[in-house]
Amino acid sequence: MKTGIIQQSLSGFYDVLADGKIYRTRGRGNFRAKKIKPVVGDRVEFSATTTSDGYLLKVLDRRNQLVRPPIANVDVAVVVTAATQPAFSANLLDRQLVGLEEQGITPVIFFSKVDLLSMTALADLQTIADGYRQVGYQVFFNRDPFAADQLAALKDSLRGQVVTMMGQTGAGKSTLLNHLAPDLNLATGEISQALKRGRHTTRKVSLLDIDGALIADTPGFSSYETFTMTVEELPQLFPEMRRLASGCKFRGCLHLKEPQCAVKNALEHGIIMKSRYDDYVQFHDLIASQKPNYKK
Repeated sequence: MKTGIIQQSLSGFYDVLADGKIYRTRGRGNFRAKKIKPVVGDRVEFSATTTSDGYLLKVLDRRNQLVRPPIANVDVAVVVTAATQPAFSANLLDRQLVGLEEQGITPVIFFSKVDLLSMTALADLQTIADGYRQVGYQVFFNRDPFAADQLAALKDSLRGQVVTMMGQTGAGKSTLLNHLAPDLNLATGEISQALKRGRHTTRKVSLLDIDGALIADTPGFSSYETFTMTVEELPQLFPEMRRLASGCKFRGCLHLKEPQCAVKNALEHGIIMKSRYDDYVQFHDLIASQKPNYKK
């Protein structure tokens, strides 16, 4: 019996990476009866006499799982964030960051299309990027997004990790992957000027070994429509609020109308980003107004 990670799933076959080799496997017959659906990124136990004929025996417990794309046990997500075309959205970025925090996935923010900005717009977005760095996120922001030194630093930060690319459709995930690994030649799509959103160019999920990182190319998406956390859990998913909460007068402070709130005090003194706080309030209201999900 061997242990490995599912590198690709295709038509009932699972390519498992183990011992530096790829093993083509099939799921056991009782997987379907037990409603076990292996996904890319799953850690699995399998048997194989050759690299072309093996069987999955067990899917090990998942640390986390994303639905779009279907991938498990992600360590890092590179949030590819367009500076323009489509226009930068702090609200969308914060939705993505909150979703990743909930899953225990480390976000890395990569600004694309920075080279298309005017000098004034560049300076404004630089201030925003610096604000996310102060929160504690790793941020890649460069006038030349694909400068050799920036790409080298990104590769260094991803090495040894299971990584997914995520972000708005048309933000440039496939373009970034093509710069990280030029031999991939992944399809990239023109932005639809009529819809102002990109056409999906990525069709399936597989983990690609790029300089020691296992990176998934993923379908683009534009937003998180629902939040699965509670209003009490939400402040814990904002690192700056998590750090400040011990200074609040009330335990369990939601940083809204409570007196002597350390977060609101930091907001008044410009210590935390107003856009982040405004998004927090919006997310809180959305969660509070959602109908409870009894199937959860």
